[in-house]
Amino acid sequence: MSDNIVLECRSLSKQYQDGKQSIDVFQSIDFTLNKGQACAIVGASGSGKTTLLNLLAGLDLATTGDVKLAQVSWSSLKDAKRSRMRNKEMGFVYQFHHLLPEFSALENVLMPMWIAGMNKKEAKQRGEELLTQVGLKDRLNHKPSQLSGGERQRVAIARALANRPACVLMDEPTGNLDETTSLEIQNLINELKTTYNMAFLVVTHDEKMLNWMDSAYRLSQGSLHLLK
Repeated sequence: MSDNIVLECRSLSKQYQDGKQSIDVFQSIDFTLNKGQACAIVGASGSGKTTLLNLLAGLDLATTGDVKLAQVSWSSLKDAKRSRMRNKEMGFVYQFHHLLPEFSALENVLMPMWIAGMNKKEAKQRGEELLTQVGLKDRLNHKPSQLSGGERQRVAIARALANRPACVLMDEPTGNLDETTSLEIQNLINELKTTYNMAFLVVTHDEKMLNWMDSAYRLSQGSLHLLK
């Protein structure tokens, strides 16, 4: 296996049971994400994009097939070890930022590092550096309610990078932003990908995002179809 591979799945399928009927969501999906690669998965509402993202993140387990993060199979780990691995190797950004409203921007970014047991002084220094890098040097102590939508998403991106993960998974990261702010976030992601040689997987319905992606797939009828 190549050391360049960050995330991969082989022959991945997912089925749900509806009474006596078995419903196929995916059928034998193969997918590979490499270091420094930005990849998009697009698909219509209800195509299963979020379900696939949950499988890749180890939040749900496949019916058949396997998903590996940093060469470790999710199915080989118990729940607690999966949680620790996610904390260390994955960052997450969602359409709705999911910041904790009672904490400042800096404190929100520090959370993953505190959970990982990082020294508080080191964590604070890294949190400040990350927020500065995403353009929020003057917003460290602002709470989410004091930030714009784009600023909140920048905090969420900084939080996702906190533990220097192997990859960052994004579920509709620009879906709640206006076009100008959306473009700013896209440019930021591209800059961070280059800076950290980090993999980004973006699940979206916004096909404009494909313009700057290294690769892209369409999820349709339970299969992934390569677009670029």
